Amino acid sequence: MKCDDVDTALSEDLRLPLQAQEHVKSCTRCRQLVSALNMPGVLDTPSSATLHNIAEGIGTNLSSVRPIAPARYFLIAFIGIFVSIAAFGVYYIGAFAIAVMTPLQTAVILGALAASTGLLAYSLVRQMVPGSLHRIPPRMLPVSIAILLAIAIAILFQFQHERDFWENGWTCIRAGTPFGVLAAVPIWLLLRRGMLLAPSVIGAATGLFAGLVGTSVLEIHCPNVNAWHILVSHLGVAILCTLAGLMSGLTIEMVGKRSVHRSS
Repeated sequence: MKCDDVDTALSEDLRLPLQAQEHVKSCTRCRQLVSALNMPGVLDTPSSATLHNIAEGIGTNLSSVRPIAPARYFLIAFIGIFVSIAAFGVYYIGAFAIAVMTPLQTAVILGALAASTGLLAYSLVRQMVPGSLHRIPPRMLPVSIAILLAIAIAILFQFQHERDFWENGWTCIRAGTPFGVLAAVPIWLLLRRGMLLAPSVIGAATGLFAGLVGTSVLEIHCPNVNAWHILVSHLGVAILCTLAGLMSGLTIEMVGKRSVHRSS
């Protein structure tokens, strides 16, 4: 191609910036590239038949989807699940801790659990809709909540030596974990209505959200106010559920990657 032809390609077909045009004029390899791109057929528009075949191929597996409900409905549903199952748990096993805790301890620990629940519910709703903005990164939220709750417990309650520590702890873990598992079922059914792009992150948040149901029930039920007991047994229920949710999410991601590799 002659220089005039290259100049025409630069100014019309390829629409390069002025600096790029000056470079191409002085570079042999780039002039050859421009010449190749300006050959007839390279930049031609596909025929209508080709476009029709592409459209048919794309539309073969397309199906209508149900629009996702407004975020506030899911937020109310998550909070409703938490409150209803926690209330059922307290009613089922009794509320004995309120009588032995001070008003300050009761208000702060229950307020911290309520705030943690609200943050997790808000994050889960956001994660159901791809592209949503997050004020707190979803990967950091479960870890941050667990650390802050542990700090609150360490400040509010005294660390004491306790006989039969592990036996008493195991009793509370067995009492609180079933309520976390019970809460996980309706929570998962709600999450399935959204588009879950990060199963491991959502799994950890879901596990902590469900586990805090069991922790809240134990905080109202168990009269043992030893800080070691609360950290290991009460908060431990939430940590165990978080790990279970994280492992479930990682398993889903691994299975998805394997299926993609097989299909390709």
